[in-house]
Amino acid sequence: MRFGTDGVRGRANTDLTASFALDLGRAAAKVLRASVAVVGGDSRLSTPMLEAAFVAGLAAEGVEVHRLGVTPTPAVAFEAQRLGAMGAVISASHNPYHDNGIKLFAVGGTKLPDDVERAIEAQLVELDPPSGDPGLVHGRGGSADAYVEHLLRTLDGRDLTGMRVVVDAANGAASHLAADVFTRTGAQVVVINDRPDGRNINDRCGATDVDRLRAVVTAERAQVGIALDGDADRLIAVDEQGDVVDGDHVIAICAADLRARGLLRDDTVVVTVMTNLGFRLAMEAAGIAVVETPVGDRYVLEALNEHGYSLGGEQSGHVIFSDWATTGDGLLTALVLLDVVQRSGRRLSRLAREAMTQLPQVLVNIPVAERRPDIAAELADEIAAAQAELGETGRILVRASGTEPFVRVMVEAPTAEQARATADRLAAQVR
Repeated sequence: MRFGTDGVRGRANTDLTASFALDLGRAAAKVLRASVAVVGGDSRLSTPMLEAAFVAGLAAEGVEVHRLGVTPTPAVAFEAQRLGAMGAVISASHNPYHDNGIKLFAVGGTKLPDDVERAIEAQLVELDPPSGDPGLVHGRGGSADAYVEHLLRTLDGRDLTGMRVVVDAANGAASHLAADVFTRTGAQVVVINDRPDGRNINDRCGATDVDRLRAVVTAERAQVGIALDGDADRLIAVDEQGDVVDGDHVIAICAADLRARGLLRDDTVVVTVMTNLGFRLAMEAAGIAVVETPVGDRYVLEALNEHGYSLGGEQSGHVIFSDWATTGDGLLTALVLLDVVQRSGRRLSRLAREAMTQLPQVLVNIPVAERRPDIAAELADEIAAAQAELGETGRILVRASGTEPFVRVMVEAPTAEQARATADRLAAQVR
């Protein structure tokens, strides 16, 4: 297996096996040269098996391992930063329960650059038998309380008293934390989908399916709904009317607020090529510069770290506040967004409407038997012809998914009908 957009990922016990996880643990230990590691995972059925194997690989190479149990991805990154350790998360994020994955953090809790991932892949085929003393494996290392306190510090002493919030935990890694985090802000909290059974993670819930959340928000007359994904490193919000507020809107709202308070460094945000053209137009009108990266929050992170910017993220809901975290964090982003709503005294629907106007966007996922990283080059003429028809008021992106066996065709256009027709035509050419 090879690293994709976010670690390695595949069907558990078929593509991603315990023996592979053990070898990956050993290879990661050799390349990252860490003496201490923190390892956590989400709530899916295969996570304990893969975690045990990965931890065994680390220990075989002499690494001292702290097992965190079911833990959100950003909490693992936080513990890695706090303890000066490398980190690993057994999770397939938003994928269904039968998939799983392994995400790695370098010492200090930062995601790995491409060259380090390639080095680990090379090490996988060069493993010699281990030697020397194994590392000590601890039970739960680190404290959930420390992570929760870290989250609450983003409010800078403010609270959310009087706000009614619905949180969909996706039956995932934050199921045991969500109620505590939001209740401690003073908000009235309704938590749904917080009873994981190993198979119901992301199942018609969470950031990939907000239908139930929308219904509960309106029924409860809540101001905001928050949908996390399986490992809680991203969110999709729902306003008081039950309408979706995606990552582009969340970033736009937060960018405007940070800039107004003098906290948006260099008046710049970092986003990916998937970000809606409407976001770019809104930022231009607001005098905020936009830096664009390939798809993947780690590329956003690289740009943030390289230039010292303070905010970036993806339309999918990965939002990174580099002053507070080394990776995307759905719970942290939720607190920041709710704080903006509370301080502004305005409804989320109004904030989203004022932040940006989203151009109609159509995304078509075409299943493929194997990854096709060069698909855009193969269809260069067809894409160029379609782009010429749209002109400067539209945008096309054709790319292979880095996490699932799909080719994704995304089209933005002045009208939904034009976007759909163009996307369908290109999708047919992909097929």
